[in-house]
Amino acid sequence: MGAAAFVWPLISQMNPDASTIAAGAPIEVDLAPIAVGQDIKVFWRGKPIYIMNRTKKQIDEARAVPVASLPDPQTDQSRVKEGHDNWLVVIGICTHLGCVPLAHEGNYDGFFCPCHGSQYDSSGRIRSGPAPSNLPVPPYKFVSDTKVQIG
Repeated sequence: MGAAAFVWPLISQMNPDASTIAAGAPIEVDLAPIAVGQDIKVFWRGKPIYIMNRTKKQIDEARAVPVASLPDPQTDQSRVKEGHDNWLVVIGICTHLGCVPLAHEGNYDGFFCPCHGSQYDSSGRIRSGPAPSNLPVPPYKFVSDTKVQIG
């Protein structure tokens, strides 16, 4: 018993502290309050995450773009979860110099980075400006029709 009392603090100190665990822990976001055409910004691992409830028009426009014409070719379908096409989840950090773009701005009803003019469409794909690639999609999954888990 004395040995266990002695060894336990030594083993316990090797575990990561609570702030480290919280920094990488998945977060759950309730989607119910987000109306069609709106977006919210949450933070995961210190990064802004945009969750956009896209309109049918935004989805149709994103899917009508010839993928070969994009600087970083990706289909809209590959950037969303099947059956949840209206929900776009992206890391809101411009891939040029790390600025935070504005949602529902620019020429493509997606994201606009006011720092250097990069424009992303409603699928988070780079369409014009100096950014070299699309807004990244974080690891996420739907835990219900109205709740998403990021991380």
